[in-house]
Amino acid sequence: MENQGGHGREISFASRLTRSEVQRRMMMLPVLAVAAFFEYEEGRLFFMDVKDSLGQAWIFLCRFHANEEMGNYFCISWPQFSMEKGLKENDEVIFTERPRLEGESPERKFKVEIKRKIRLFGVDMWGELNV
Repeated sequence: MENQGGHGREISFASRLTRSEVQRRMMMLPVLAVAAFFEYEEGRLFFMDVKDSLGQAWIFLCRFHANEEMGNYFCISWPQFSMEKGLKENDEVIFTERPRLEGESPERKFKVEIKRKIRLFGVDMWGELNV
């Protein structure tokens, strides 16, 4: 998980998918991972506009949750995206905020990138999933 920013770098948040997240077709992150992008409000439900590496637009359903055991977390629900991309356990999902284009709504826009570890000649490498 990461949250990067400053000095010319794009701001992003990322996480590797767990088996449970893949099965439930969702992604869960601690609120701190997305604090630079969204203001926490327990129970808040909203849509996130996303474009994948092929330029296809997606809308993900997002929600803030509070849990005594897990703490406050951010949940992204993406059943169709998960099925079409064939997401797997340990895939790394990276969200990067993209600049708004002229005429677009004021909501934040994101680019999503999926990376998968492959083994090539005995060496583990991460490659972008373009499907």
